Amino acid sequence: MARVLVTGSTDGIGRSTAMRLLEQGHDVVVHARTPARLSAVRDLIERGAGEVVGDLSRFPEVREFVAQANGLGRFDAVIHNAGTMNGSSVLPVNVVAPYVLTAEMERPGRLIYLSSGMHHGGRPDLAGIDWSGSRATRSYSNSKLFVTTLMAAVARLWPDVLAHALDPGWVPTRMGGPSAPDDLSLADVTQVWLATTEDPAAMVSGRYWFHQEPRAPHPAVHDEGFQNDLLASLAAYTGVALAGP
Repeated sequence: MARVLVTGSTDGIGRSTAMRLLEQGHDVVVHARTPARLSAVRDLIERGAGEVVGDLSRFPEVREFVAQANGLGRFDAVIHNAGTMNGSSVLPVNVVAPYVLTAEMERPGRLIYLSSGMHHGGRPDLAGIDWSGSRATRSYSNSKLFVTTLMAAVARLWPDVLAHALDPGWVPTRMGGPSAPDDLSLADVTQVWLATTEDPAAMVSGRYWFHQEPRAPHPAVHDEGFQNDLLASLAAYTGVALAGP
């Protein structure tokens, strides 16, 4: 069985992912933004899930998250599920936090990043970007293009790690809204599968998935020049560099 950390797991896709992993017998660690939010996953904790706490929109708390997670030991997989769609937290939560967690946590065997079909509408342009979120310099689509590119960079630079990104579909969660047309019951299947399967298809790093099928991402995702520019920009802002192989 695998040890898996799921960020943003108090509701929506993250919670259903953690629950499915627990039901399959895996060792799961859930994440809440605040100690009070742990009440939303109290049932999972009572069933044996571990816990970490931290507001991923706040850089000091991201560093504290890293310390908590590393204190629990190495994970077989980390699912970067936490995300937000609007407001000043889009870049800090959707891109900066996954980058710092990737760079500073003990390296797992697998890294899974939640992307979106909307990443195809993003622009591979970092000019004037404000990673702090104090100015709304980039959209949700851009943030998902960036995190999908981060996945591809990790897959290229870390051959000992399986890195994947996926589109879970437009599903009726708090973020997706009640009128979202896709099936919520299928939204967690692909990330659970990528985190735990030995299927040869999932053993090829650097892929972008939709419902367990590989799809072609935005052309910029596998552009090594853009990958390097993204990593350099994030390293300059955070003071954290992504290590080599």
